[in-house]
Amino acid sequence: MHISSQIPGPARPAVEVTRPAARYKARRFLMLALTTATIAALSALMLRILGTNGWDWPEYGIFACFFLTLPWLALGFWNSVIGFLISQLTRNPAVYVNPAWADADSNAPIAGRTAIALAIRNEQVDAALDRLEQIKRSVDATGYGHMFWFHVLSDTSNPDVAREEERLIDLWRQRDITPDRIHYRRRTDNTGFKAGNIAEFCDSYGDAYDFFIPLDADSLMSGPAILRLVRCLQAHPEIGLLQGLVVGRPSDSFFTRVFQFGMRHGMRSYTAGSAWWQGDCGPFWGHNAAIRMQAFRDHCQLPVLPGKAPLGGHILSHDQVEAVLMRRAGYECRVVAEEDESFEENPPSLQDFIKRDLRWCQGNMQYLKLLDMPGIKPVSRLQLALAILMYVGAPGWMALIIFGAAQVFMPGGTEPFPATLGLTLFATVMTMTFMPKIMGVLDTLLSPVKRRTYGGAAALLWGTFVELIFSALMAPLIGFAVARFMIGLAFGKRVAWEAQVRVGGGLAWSDAVRGLWPQTLAGVAILSVFWWKMPSVLPWAAPIFVAFLCAIPFAVVTALPSLGRASQRVGLCRIPEEAAVPAAPLSPVVDNHLSMIKQES
Repeated sequence: MHISSQIPGPARPAVEVTRPAARYKARRFLMLALTTATIAALSALMLRILGTNGWDWPEYGIFACFFLTLPWLALGFWNSVIGFLISQLTRNPAVYVNPAWADADSNAPIAGRTAIALAIRNEQVDAALDRLEQIKRSVDATGYGHMFWFHVLSDTSNPDVAREEERLIDLWRQRDITPDRIHYRRRTDNTGFKAGNIAEFCDSYGDAYDFFIPLDADSLMSGPAILRLVRCLQAHPEIGLLQGLVVGRPSDSFFTRVFQFGMRHGMRSYTAGSAWWQGDCGPFWGHNAAIRMQAFRDHCQLPVLPGKAPLGGHILSHDQVEAVLMRRAGYECRVVAEEDESFEENPPSLQDFIKRDLRWCQGNMQYLKLLDMPGIKPVSRLQLALAILMYVGAPGWMALIIFGAAQVFMPGGTEPFPATLGLTLFATVMTMTFMPKIMGVLDTLLSPVKRRTYGGAAALLWGTFVELIFSALMAPLIGFAVARFMIGLAFGKRVAWEAQVRVGGGLAWSDAVRGLWPQTLAGVAILSVFWWKMPSVLPWAAPIFVAFLCAIPFAVVTALPSLGRASQRVGLCRIPEEAAVPAAPLSPVVDNHLSMIKQES
């Protein structure tokens, strides 16, 4: 049973919205052509390799799994290439892909009332409220603080944490000069998870506000950045959701530093490229975005999916579905393809990263019941499909490895394959995989100003080298965990919605063993099979079995606080907010936060 029987068709738009211009249709056609051609070329090359010595059933499995991974790979490649070209060939890339953003820096007065809503559940509340207080001070410093109200939306189930929330909110109110703009409410249950929390707030307070900005417990934004989002919505009533580009904030965790260094470069080119063709069907990442309150309240209420959990019930990955519903209602969903003092925290260890990724995986798999939702735009439907494929690719790669191991036991399975073609395919796939990061780094290298923000070309390249090794070791471990989890989904396995670990304190060897022994065992099995039956394949399989064999020490070492502090001291994988020569003066809220980071370290 699919959602088409559960949710009504599209409502009449509340505003008259300009239909996508011809240029967006042309761009989408071009992306389709490029992606299709790339998939066809890679498929043909793989068919040539596999068919060298005839076909056995494992080879059919290898090809099917390989083909399954190609749409996401090809689309990511072209997004990053196009994003890089935009960054190099246009004066203002963010305005080029989203013309409405040209009005963000106007001096127009803030006329609409905006709620800044922090959704929390059993979080480290002192840190979360400290960040929210910093945001309020920064907003107040703009002179428009009287147009913004701050709501803490608690779904906390732990009574001790709840009491601490209330105590800290009271203290904040006592020392703030405008306590009437600070509000706190706590739900007694977690119905609908975070989406249900936000929906209840919109139902209760929707008439009081024109816009709202949802925040997570780790969110940090400057007042000027918030005003730019609001001014853009004010000037363009056709836009219902404006998503800012969110980057990782400074950290002394080695795992976090390396991960967000690569993520920062990859997201810049990827986001610009995707925004170029998605246009008015942009994404929503669930936080640090400006949203038109009435449109969201009236059109973005999530359905309860038919069937039992884990794929039925309330939707975990709510954000992209809300963007789809907003666009279905006739409003545009736009993304700001530039870094604009909007921050989040990333997990401090591999274990914490895996936990978060599995929750996202379960949520994205629920989109299977939304693909036939009536009235949604073709690009929106494609986004839901791609969100599914993003995680389907993981078990695809793992199954490909299993089929590859099975092939060596087939008659003629140990015969050599064409090395030149194999090397060509391997190099091509690896290059395409890392292309978003490569394009981001190249964009930085070509700009003297950007280079200085990362500490110069040498520091940038050294950090890139470390990050690529880091990613090569981490990717198979994440893929294996996702593949195991997706198998478990078929048997009712699910994750709970709990607070994320946001502060690194190291990872015990026992915890690493308990969480990563399957990867280690898989590494031993792969190495043993190929060593026994086909040693010539070992160099090709090395990126996989080495990562698996190193899983436990990799997780422990990258979580070491001492390693994180050392990397911070030498400037390894530093981001612009840490650099000695920032590209532009930072807002007071960011300056204050950076000072706190330095004091803590």
